[in-house]
Amino acid sequence: MSDETTDWFGPEAATFGDRVAAAREAADMTQAQLARRLGVKKTTLMGWEQDLSEPRANKLSMVSGLLNVSMSWLLTGEGEGLSEPGELDVEVGDFAGVLQELRALRNEMRSNAERAARLEKKHRTLIQGATSA
Repeated sequence: MSDETTDWFGPEAATFGDRVAAAREAADMTQAQLARRLGVKKTTLMGWEQDLSEPRANKLSMVSGLLNVSMSWLLTGEGEGLSEPGELDVEVGDFAGVLQELRALRNEMRSNAERAARLEKKHRTLIQGATSA
């Protein structure tokens, strides 16, 4: 075994969004719950967790307080925060739920692709009608 330890949430291994998501999960909060407590939209929080944007200083302070981690840890991975990811506690039922959701998503994507094809055909027909008139 190696003596080297992995810094799970350090700057080389994790992003700001990774740390926010991990701390939120460790606090046993959903995105909707944390967003509500912060007074922001769920999509705003999702943007932070996906590293599409970052909160302003006042919201960053609230996030660190609600999740019981330091602002420094959220931003850099250094300071008081989580030491390593918790063990995944996956139940057999979770796999069936994920599979069901994937199937529903695939069906929605197929339906949207068919809808896009119909709209594209209609668009072409409209263009042809406009140019021949």
